[in-house]
Amino acid sequence: MSDRHALVVGATGIAGQALCHELLERGWRVTGVSRRSAVEIPGVETILVDLTDSAAVQAALAEVRPTAVFFAVWTRMPTEAENIRVNGGIVRDVLAAVGPGGSVRHVSLMTGLKHYLGPFEAYLQGDSRETPFHEYEPRLDLPNFYYAQEDELWAAVEKYGFTWSTHRSHTVIGFAVGNAMNMGMTLSVQAALCKERGAPFVFPGNEVQWNGLTDMTDADLLARQMIWTAETEGLPSQPYNTVNGDVFRWKWMWPRVAELLGVEPEGYSEQARPLEKQMLGMEGLWEEIARRENLVEPQLDRVASWWHTDADMNRPLECFTDMANSRRYGFMDASVTVDSFAALFERLRRERVIPA
Repeated sequence: MSDRHALVVGATGIAGQALCHELLERGWRVTGVSRRSAVEIPGVETILVDLTDSAAVQAALAEVRPTAVFFAVWTRMPTEAENIRVNGGIVRDVLAAVGPGGSVRHVSLMTGLKHYLGPFEAYLQGDSRETPFHEYEPRLDLPNFYYAQEDELWAAVEKYGFTWSTHRSHTVIGFAVGNAMNMGMTLSVQAALCKERGAPFVFPGNEVQWNGLTDMTDADLLARQMIWTAETEGLPSQPYNTVNGDVFRWKWMWPRVAELLGVEPEGYSEQARPLEKQMLGMEGLWEEIARRENLVEPQLDRVASWWHTDADMNRPLECFTDMANSRRYGFMDASVTVDSFAALFERLRRERVIPA
């Protein structure tokens, strides 16, 4: 047990922070890799390196000897071709740096449901899969950086002989200041801005998402599943869907989220009302709120990502995920999504990210 050494790539992100906390609780030695800032979690060693620089990655990680590698990172680029080059390259370069040492036994790679839906620039184009999504379904005939990451992972497996898993999460909610692609944090900031103006908390999505079934992924559950694949002997190397295990409709969830945030809900009516339009020009107001309430982040685009939540809530189809594959192999963990929201909002208040 004492030789368990985890390398968490993307350790300051939503999933990365959850991984670091869970690994430490289980007695792992943890090294976190970050591009910009140190991992502010006691007990985590930090390596700062530009993950898009192959030579820098090789130099920074050449002497690191992890027994497990957890990828929870991606860099958004202007085109999918660039996404493939950069994000596939991160997986390739990290494994090329730590693989030759012979210490790595397992690699867990976080991806997502764009595996089934297509990349941002071709989202829902072509033959997208019907819900619920299953891991055994073939790839879409579209360029996709998730596929490139898997291909780089499998190429490293052939060289170095470790086991592997990929974890296809849905919308992830968890705590990470500065990582704005977080629906839970985005909605809490929307609510704070609505409360400040005396405005209703307006659902930004379309009728399909308001009435249809969906699900989400708690970052803590994602971390537990990724670690489960690294700790459990005899699991087959394969993909695993990763969601909380419950499903809901936004017409049921929206009033409950509004109640947790202390605002008046307003549901879907006639057409979508995206946050990019609702929240246009709110940067100055957020700065005022942050200054008055002594919040930790006055820059709006570091705590909210309107486009990201708009994309989720305006899909033209139901979007939920089958978890039978994980259950078959013994991962029985689950989270209640409304409780995940409640826990996140409470922590955001406690950490002074949103007003108390």
